[in-house]
Amino acid sequence: MTAGVKPRVKVPKTAAAGDVITIKTLISHKMESGQRKDKEGNKIPRKIINRFTCDFNGENVIEVIMEPAISTNPFFEFKAKVPESGEFKFTWYDDDGDIYEASKKIAVS
Repeated sequence: MTAGVKPRVKVPKTAAAGDVITIKTLISHKMESGQRKDKEGNKIPRKIINRFTCDFNGENVIEVIMEPAISTNPFFEFKAKVPESGEFKFTWYDDDGDIYEASKKIAVS
C-alpha cells in the first residue's frame, strides 16, 4: 500500500428508522494524472483513486468511477436512507491495485 494514504469517513452514530442521513468521506491521496513528465522527460505513470464504493449491510449505496481530472484528496458527500441498524463499508480503489477500506456502524432506534 502507498504510504500516507488515509481514508476518513463521517457517519452519524444513531438515526431513526427511515431517516436520510448525510455521509462525508475524504481520502488523503496524492494523485498523478499520467500527463506530467519527470526531470528526464519520462511520463509519470497515472496514479489515481479510480473507483469509490459505499455499501450498507452488503447492499450498494453509491459507486463512483473517477477519471484523471479528479482532484487530490477526493471528498464525497452524499445522502443515504437508513432502514435498520448496520454498518457502512467504504472502499477506494487505486490504479496500482491497492484497496483502502473504512467502515462505520450506525444504530437505528
